[in-house]
Amino acid sequence: MAVPASSDPTAVDALHDAYGRLRGEIGKVIVGQDEVVRGVIVCLLARGHCLLVGVPGLAKTLLIQTLARALDLKFSRIQFTPDLMPSDITGTEIIEENQDTGRREFKFVRGPIFANIVLADEINRTPPKTQAALLEAMQEHHVTASGETFVLDEPFFVLATQNPIEQEGTYPLPEAQLDRFMLNLWLDYPSFKQEVDVVRSTTGARTADISPVLGHEELLAYQNLVRQVPVADNVIEHAVRLVARTRPGRDGTPQAVNDYLSYGAGPRASQYLILGAKAHALLDGRLTPLVDDVNRMAIPVLRHRIVPNFNAEAEGVSAVDVIRGLLEG
Repeated sequence: MAVPASSDPTAVDALHDAYGRLRGEIGKVIVGQDEVVRGVIVCLLARGHCLLVGVPGLAKTLLIQTLARALDLKFSRIQFTPDLMPSDITGTEIIEENQDTGRREFKFVRGPIFANIVLADEINRTPPKTQAALLEAMQEHHVTASGETFVLDEPFFVLATQNPIEQEGTYPLPEAQLDRFMLNLWLDYPSFKQEVDVVRSTTGARTADISPVLGHEELLAYQNLVRQVPVADNVIEHAVRLVARTRPGRDGTPQAVNDYLSYGAGPRASQYLILGAKAHALLDGRLTPLVDDVNRMAIPVLRHRIVPNFNAEAEGVSAVDVIRGLLEG
């Protein structure tokens, strides 16, 4: 498929239509979680990676598997455990006999990171060395083994999950590594009606048939389309101003930020606010993002990039509380 131009309303309409069909396929399996589903698709279109946080049983894994089926992409799941090694993610070398020469040679066997959509399940349950192997692949889009570089296939999208209530035996991701994730999405409990629908649909004999909506080439074209979307200067300035106001001890910083944050967000947050706003606009069928699109991205982009201090913990003030105060101020 040829890469569409951002100025072509037909291309924008095609993405908007594809998004509707994609939501329809995902909705066959996933009940509710509309904002989370939209956030994951926005992240995918913006070529970011996503961190999903939620208690067990909220269908985090099922959501990601369903998305991979609806996009007709190669999917792999890595269950992170304390004994997981970096080679269990990237791959390992084995000795194999060459049928032509009869000599034994080393051969690299690719690990589960070589997929289009990679689910890193409970990423905080593995030691930092293994976490770093995944995060390096996320950043560089390649794996190096024995001096040779293996490029990962595009699109390459990592969704990592964390359980927020059970911290015993975990290795929390440092802030610098959390910054590699474009979005931090929190899954909430379903409503009563939604839970009734979940129980009804999952305790019967019928299984949903997911039809692919987009293929590799179309998805890559739409990712390029996001990059081509024009953005007004006032929208970019709003995003940069919002991020700058999260940094304590600077001119113009709100008092609440000085009182409750140790560190603010870096420039990568501004970039992701704009990329996310672009994707939001396209999904709605619009040619350019608005300030409201930036504000809509603020919590998932900034939540894991600002660090509350002891005062915030003592007074029960969360990172989300600070972000909402910035948006209202």
